[in-house]
Amino acid sequence: MKERKVYLSIIIPARNEQDSIVSTIEHFSSHIDTSQTEIVVVDDHSTDNTAGVIKCILQDKPFVIFVKNINKPGFAGALRTGFDHARGEYVLPVMADGCDDPETIPLMLEKAKEGYDLVCGCRYMKGGKKYGGPFLQGFFSKLVCLSLYHIARIPTRDITNAFKLYRRRALQNIQLNENGFAVSMEAALKFHLNNCKICDVPTVWQGRKKGRSKFRLTRTLPYVKLYLCALGKRWKK
Repeated sequence: MKERKVYLSIIIPARNEQDSIVSTIEHFSSHIDTSQTEIVVVDDHSTDNTAGVIKCILQDKPFVIFVKNINKPGFAGALRTGFDHARGEYVLPVMADGCDDPETIPLMLEKAKEGYDLVCGCRYMKGGKKYGGPFLQGFFSKLVCLSLYHIARIPTRDITNAFKLYRRRALQNIQLNENGFAVSMEAALKFHLNNCKICDVPTVWQGRKKGRSKFRLTRTLPYVKLYLCALGKRWKK
């Protein structure tokens, strides 16, 4: 049988998301062309029934692929596993808690067709919104994103958001070293250093409705390191 051509790979890292993962898959499935799109769900060493819940829907949704994170537990390891299994020309990480907006995808793909290598879902531009989530997380995120945009001239106003569309060929040319959620910021910075074309499209982010936020203040330290690195490279120029 001829292998199905995949245009877009949606990657969903999922750790203990048994209450949210099915609704997230259903929500995105209703906004994509499943004949050209695959959804790669990565079980990130869950201790609940996330794997069992996902396996129950595989028969009815052949475009969903289930894999296990064989790397170190955590968002970055799960994301790398998803990237390794992706077959699409473009790759789009999506959070399992349903915070990302699938209606942004057509805008992202339109920009990709214009030649952009990285299209960032942006909460901090006209038309973008952010609802809910921990206050400190939101304050820190906006501070980092907008200061890097204005001071370091990084061509995105939402560098911390994981909801980014990558050209897979360009993604394969960089090495990602971060272990946590900061891997998304690291990827954008390395795309910028590699002179890839980057742009923003507005998106709406909603805080999780089920389960507890995985944000911890101590997890901001890698962001601080990358932030200072980005500023340092700008000053050196």
